[in-house]
Amino acid sequence: MSILVTGGARSGKSGFAERLTAKLAPAGQAVYVATGQAFDEEMKARIALHRQQREAGAFRWETLEEPLELAALLERLSGSGQTVLVDCLTLWLSNRLLAVEEHSDRQQRAEAEIAVLERSVEGFEGTLILVTNEVGDSIVPEYALGRLYRDLAGRMNARLAARCGQVFLVTAGIPVELKSREYLL
Repeated sequence: MSILVTGGARSGKSGFAERLTAKLAPAGQAVYVATGQAFDEEMKARIALHRQQREAGAFRWETLEEPLELAALLERLSGSGQTVLVDCLTLWLSNRLLAVEEHSDRQQRAEAEIAVLERSVEGFEGTLILVTNEVGDSIVPEYALGRLYRDLAGRMNARLAARCGQVFLVTAGIPVELKSREYLL
């Protein structure tokens, strides 16, 4: 079963996804797939704090850092019996988009990567929890790359939500179920 957790920045979505993972994971352990990359000192500190918080908790996380090849990692973890939490898809998308930023066909390349990710999520055997950001509710970015990112993130979220059995929106720390497995029957 795949679950998508979305919300705005600092909405509480990661905390909710971690608690949900702990509830669903057998034997009190899960795989935490982190997609962030430390391009500056602030991000290095943020990543270090997240690692420290995971290590200090009672729940046992195996942390795997994968900023680019997320679909391939999910394919390797599929069927392993491990509960997997990915945090977060919009950071992964940003990494993928920046990797092809100088290419004239960057939109097509990014969309192709999203399609590969979509297939890996759809075929995932086990429990998979995906965290993403809602970026379309804010201002229109000033630059073309920002607008492309916003558009790709919105389409990626919609495509993955369609593949997930449950979808939650977290706002002000409160999770609201947008889609449940019952809707699929």
